[in-house]
Parts: sequence; structure tokens; C-alpha cells
Amino acid sequence: MVLISAFAGAETLGIVGESGSGKSVTALTLLQLLGAQGRQVEGEALFQSRQLGPIDLLKADKKQMRKIRGNEISIIFQEPMTSLNPVYTCGNQVMETILLHREVSREEARRQTLALFERVQLPSPDRIFKAYPHQLSGGQKQRVMIAMALSCDPQLVIADEPTTALDVTVQSSILKLMAELRDDINTAVMFITHDLGVIAEVADRVMVMYGGKVVEEGDVLDLFTRPLHPYTKGLLACRPRLDMDLKVLPTISDFVANDGQGQLIERPDARYHSVGEALLMNVETEAEVTQRYLEVLKSGPPLLEVNDLKVEFDVNQSPFSRGQGKMAAVDGVSFKVYPGETLGLVGESGCGKTSLGRSIVRLIDASSGEIRFDGQDIRTLREREMRRLRRQIQIIFQDPYASLNPRQTIGNAILEPMRIHGLHQGEQQRRDKVMYLLERVGLRADQYNRYPHEFSGGQRQRICIARTLALEPRFIICDESVSALDVSVQAQVLNLLNELKHDFGLTYIFISHDLSVVKFMADRIMVMQRGKIVETGYPQQMFEHPRDVYTQTLIKAIPRGDLEDIRKAQLARLLARKAG
Repeated sequence: MVLISAFAGAETLGIVGESGSGKSVTALTLLQLLGAQGRQVEGEALFQSRQLGPIDLLKADKKQMRKIRGNEISIIFQEPMTSLNPVYTCGNQVMETILLHREVSREEARRQTLALFERVQLPSPDRIFKAYPHQLSGGQKQRVMIAMALSCDPQLVIADEPTTALDVTVQSSILKLMAELRDDINTAVMFITHDLGVIAEVADRVMVMYGGKVVEEGDVLDLFTRPLHPYTKGLLACRPRLDMDLKVLPTISDFVANDGQGQLIERPDARYHSVGEALLMNVETEAEVTQRYLEVLKSGPPLLEVNDLKVEFDVNQSPFSRGQGKMAAVDGVSFKVYPGETLGLVGESGCGKTSLGRSIVRLIDASSGEIRFDGQDIRTLREREMRRLRRQIQIIFQDPYASLNPRQTIGNAILEPMRIHGLHQGEQQRRDKVMYLLERVGLRADQYNRYPHEFSGGQRQRICIARTLALEPRFIICDESVSALDVSVQAQVLNLLNELKHDFGLTYIFISHDLSVVKFMADRIMVMQRGKIVETGYPQQMFEHPRDVYTQTLIKAIPRGDLEDIRKAQLARLLARKAG
């Protein structure tokens, strides 16, 4: 069992680590929510209960835990849609918690629920009260979850990756809201995340976990300025930076090795020994950045040219009124992509990024406009011609598990497109190509006969990249292809994509809501809002002098993790506590 130091009122303990490090298991163990598969072996978790006095949460019986869960200790999960019951209104679900733990009438519970919705800054509390979860946006659903978690003024709130699935602007508002509410009710917070930028903004203390154990713990400023464990140094170094251009992102393996017994140790042949060294050895000078841009501009005519593209969807839900109401997901967009370029496309959920990407490969049909690839208008091609062209234009989707057939080995998943398009001379040559591609993306040839469920998220994304490369494309659309990955795995995949771009002469459109990732990847960046391109520019120019107000808002909302920002956040928390 992990040792967690005592909490003080209004303190936030950040728990950080990669997937599988034991962060969520630790939190679920405290509330006895692991289920039948979880078995407590040893340890204790002492909690100062208002009703029961000092109690060991790990040894409490079911009746005692029912008094504590949701009342004195509450939890906010990562995905609010799966946490909320789809058949009950949001208001009734929050009321249920109040009625369970408070001796109040239904009318009073309703009044308290509406007050909570107003407190968490939900628009039109009466409407939200009557709404079902599917009728709300992701940010609104998360605010309902926060209202539920705070409904009984808990002593401890466990926030398990509460902002991971949210856009950067929504994430910023949720983090600010949680900080305000924490100080208002003087509650302690256990904030679990893999994002050190978020930890820098919200935490007082940080605990770094790996393999179910704590490898480092300390004050947030000390950890960012003087990390002691090589694993912590690796986590800090592998984040995409806003304050500098990097040629390659450092990775965890540059700092640490496994000793064979599940313990991480500093590599005897470590490439870097500090975060500063890792960044300085990979920094790209201004002259190198300029030269890279010039090479793209000299590469010839555009490979892809989009002119006044429009994609519309029916918005009427009635089957008898189709076509009477239209929503423009992509509204008159025009741009060019040059050979060898990575064009970054950023914006919040619902801005039209994915619709634009899918319309380019004709997975959805555009309503009007022109899409020219290598001088040929894609929208005029017949289905058979388009199928042949898709060899040259490929797409990597956000969820690698959903992109792979769970009943098909990964070798066959990569080989199948080559068979369909008649590439290479026979099955043996195709198998040899699959083996080569597996090794090229950092996997092993002997994993050919394994199934998708046997691989981690990062490995599955590598499989999808290998399948994309099997057809030897010229142009690849990466649609949120790293957004579901840990920051350390994300660094490996981003480095791989850049390496493959150079080796295979690829051209990318890189779609993401994460501006720091896009800044690392892109030669140029387009910002999209409500179906339109509101700004286009080079990364350095855009981040230093953003012209559009929306771009400024996106950049301002990014958790930076800079030392000055950490000091400001600490001072703000101190002043809030004194004022309280």
C-alpha cells in the first residue's frame, strides 16, 4: 500500500505518474471501490471522520463506508458521461446524494441542488436540473459531477483525472472553479493526473508514482526546480515546451532503466542527467527553425489545396424533417499544404477539425468547395478512383483500440491493406514488409501474431502508424492521434512521427486541441473556431504575437508549469486561505 502523508484543510496533493503506475488504484482503495478483483494486503488509511471519529478506511465495514462515501470523502472521475446515469436527469442525481446523507425534504434538496449548479457556474440551473447527461457538453457534465462531489461539504475530494478529456479552455475553467470551491469549503483535494503542467497549477505537494510505489514526494516548487529521482526528471523533460523549440522530445528511457525487479534506477549510460541538460541538448536554434521553414517553401507547388470547403450536417432530429435544418461544421475553409510540411490544425471540440480532416479523405462528403490533391480534384472522383487514391492519403484516428479489429492479429491488420491494393509480389513479401514496419515503429517482429488487447495504448498507436505506412502514402492526417496517451508515451509517438516524416518523405495535417503538442510538431499552424479558420501563422510568431482573440484565449489557457507560474499559483492559494 502506498504511504500518503496527512492532509491539511484546503491542501491539494497532486499524484502524478503514467498509466498503470497505481494512481487510480490508490484512490479507489481508500473508498473500497476496487470490487471483487481488488484485494487489500497490508497497510492502513487513517481518516478523521466527522461522524465516526478516527477510522481506518481499509478496515471499515460497509455501513461505515456508506456514511463516508459521497458525504465526507467524494470522488470526481475522469469521464463524466460514464459516471452519470443516462436515464436520470442531472438534478435528480445530485438530489439523490443530498437525500442520502442529509435529513432534508425533497423540496430543500432541490433548492440545494439548484444552488450548487449556480455555485459551479452552470448556465440556466433550472434547465440543467431537468436535462439528461447526453444533452450537456463535456465541461457541463464535469461541473455536474463537481456539484455532486461538493453537495455534502466533504472533508476530502479525490479528483481522478477530472480534466484529461476536456479542451484546454474548458480545463482551465474547471481547474479555476475547483480551486475556488476548495478554498470556500476548506476541503482537502487529492488531484490525480499524468499532466505535470496541471499539477503545477493546482498542487501544494506532489507525489510521483511508478509501479505502485512512490518514487518521489515533495513541495511542488521543489519538485519542479530540484527533481531528485531520474523518473521525475524524465516526466518533466518529455513535456512539449512553449518557451523553446525542440528538435526531439526527451523520453523516460533517456533517464532511467528497469533493474529487472520492477524498480527504476538511473541508467548507467543515461543520455541526460538533468532536465536542463535534456532541453539544452535538443533545443533548435532560430536559424535552424528558419531554415526548416525555407525548405518547405522551396518544396514546390502545394500537394493539397482546399478552396472554399463547406461541410454541413442535418440538425433536425425528426425523421420527417430531414434536410430542413443544416449546421455548417466546416464553413468556407481554404488553405494549402506543401510537400514535406506538417500543418497543425487546432481548436476546441466541435470547431470542425475532425470534419475537415475526414472530408479531405472523403469519409464524409463535403457540401461544396474544392479539394485538390496533387492537382486532382478529389470531389469529382468516382468511388473506385477514390479507393486507389486512398493509398496516397491515409488517416490515423484518435482511439487506436477502436481502429483495430479485436479479433484480428496485428500482423494481419497491417498486411490486409497491402493485399487489398495488390502491393508486393505474394504473401511472403507482404509478411516481410509487415515485420519491417513493426520494427520500424519500435515493436518486435515476433509480435506479429498477437492481438490488440495484448498491447498498451502507445503500442496500439504504433500499430496503427505501421498499418498506415503499409500503403506507402504521401500524405497522412493525424486526427488527435496522441491525445489519449500519457505524456511520456506521447513524446515517443511524436518523435516517431517526425522521424518517419523525414525518412519516408511524408506530409502531415496534425489535428489536436493541445497547442503545445502542435507547436512541437508543426511548420505552420491553423486555428479553427466554429467551422472557420480564424488565424494561420508560423508557431513562433503565433505564440509570441497571436492576432485573433480566440487564439490568445487558447494560449492563455495552456497549463505551462513554468517556475514563475508555480510561484504565482502558490501565492494566490496563500492569499485565498488568509482571506478565508
